[in-house]
Amino acid sequence: MRFPSLIRAGVALLVIAVVHAEERRFVFERPLMATRFAITCHGEDEAAAKKAADEAFAAAEEVNRIASDYSPESELMRLPAGKATKVSPVFAELLESSFHHAKLTEGAFDPTLGRLTKLWRESRRTRVLPPDDILTSARDAGGWKHATWDAATSTILLQKPGMQLDLGGIAKGYAADRMLAVMVKAGFSRTCIAAGGDLRLGDPPPGRKAWRVGLQTFDEESPEEVVELVNCAVSTSGDLHQFAEIGGKRYSHILDPATGLGLTERIAVSVISPTATISDALATAACVVGPEKAEALCLKAGATRVIVRTPR
Repeated sequence: MRFPSLIRAGVALLVIAVVHAEERRFVFERPLMATRFAITCHGEDEAAAKKAADEAFAAAEEVNRIASDYSPESELMRLPAGKATKVSPVFAELLESSFHHAKLTEGAFDPTLGRLTKLWRESRRTRVLPPDDILTSARDAGGWKHATWDAATSTILLQKPGMQLDLGGIAKGYAADRMLAVMVKAGFSRTCIAAGGDLRLGDPPPGRKAWRVGLQTFDEESPEEVVELVNCAVSTSGDLHQFAEIGGKRYSHILDPATGLGLTERIAVSVISPTATISDALATAACVVGPEKAEALCLKAGATRVIVRTPR
């Protein structure tokens, strides 16, 4: 059976809803952060829903302008190494969460791998592994313990020469949380935010007790499991759609901080947690530590449920 879904992603929102006559379902979509963001909400006034959705997308776009490592003008890319720098309030929230999860996962989630990320993107594009000396240099420039984040003063110090941040493993989840907050404030609590492999869920659709979410990991055609969730988040990380074959070996888009290359052991992890900021970061970390340690790591760090799968 093929399930209809809102977007193609690691998690899919199944379009199964009973809508009361006075409330309608509205869907708004926009490309953002190298994926597609979508807002599904329920309400009576389409114009009000669109206005709220526009404000929610604007909140996500602000995160992208601040934390994108694709734009040389972003606040993230303008951080100098070797100098303590005060950051904006939104960036401060994101950095606080990033280094908090780096500590909780003992570096399995590491926000300081910007040099490696750019190097690995080039390898995925050219299908050629980086030379050992260049890989070593990029790997040596990272390490979350060599960045000092001071929450009291909102300052960040990148201690190593050439160190760069990469918040791609948490920024989409953080943006989804901000978007849901905007929608709820505008009166649309029955909302789901889809941000690539991350879902942030509010109150359930009218006539239902929960949102039905399909967890899609290794099966291209349909979810392996359907869960019912409300007022929480779920993120799935894996290499179902993003991988590269180089020299006869399959590499994930998820970086292993220890090697500086994409993961080679196939794994898919779905993390359910109170917020998408948490689930996004932990899903990445879980893939890095592997199937034997993933569940324990995530539950200790704030997840409420962890589903780990490997290819049959």
